[in-house]
Amino acid sequence: MTHLSIDIRRKDYRKGARSQAAAPVIENLQLTVSSGEFVCLVGASGCGKTTLLNLVAGLDQDYEGTIGHGVKPRLSYVFQNPRLLPWRSVRENIELALPPDHDPDYVDHLFEIVGLRDAQALYPERLSVGMSRRAALVRAFAVNPDLLLMDEPLVSLDPPTARRIRELIIQLWRDRPHTVLFVTHDLSEAIELGDRLVFLSPSPARVIGDIAIDLPRGQRNTGQIDELKARLQRDYSALAELL
Repeated sequence: MTHLSIDIRRKDYRKGARSQAAAPVIENLQLTVSSGEFVCLVGASGCGKTTLLNLVAGLDQDYEGTIGHGVKPRLSYVFQNPRLLPWRSVRENIELALPPDHDPDYVDHLFEIVGLRDAQALYPERLSVGMSRRAALVRAFAVNPDLLLMDEPLVSLDPPTARRIRELIIQLWRDRPHTVLFVTHDLSEAIELGDRLVFLSPSPARVIGDIAIDLPRGQRNTGQIDELKARLQRDYSALAELL
């Protein structure tokens, strides 16, 4: 696991490679995440959530500020699109990402948990959207990461499938806890999954709310989630009007 410290003074977005005009997509954003913490980043579409994950992952280094991990972490990233190579089987896709010291038995265990034991030899074109999402989870957790980044991994799924995969995420995370940054625009999803909710403002993104979830996991039923969601929506709206 890893401790994460983020201090981004400015991240600009340029419209086209030759554009001289730059608009900030993130500005004066500070965030600290403790080792083993599951933090959900909540904000409207286009506010800069994905950009922030890309900066943390090191995929984009064009910004002003600092991102500290302590010791360089082993990192996994679950993208919005599962990004499975179509010419490789499910098992081969997962094995491409594995470090030399991976545990084959644990990989088998992951396939069993997510219900893909009998789908390992299939190619991505044979998978449903939900199966592709589950394969992406196996790939992410099989690496045994210190830091796990998840960018709206359940977008476009029907509610029953999304709920099942949320349950799988928590089951996998409890089995081997990692530090997690989970991006979503779905407040109910964030309440169900997170230890903390971090609200981001419309672009340029900055933190406008940071709230701990004190409901024990396993006891977050629909009524409790809806009640907390209503209260947070009131608090978030009031906070947003002040900024």
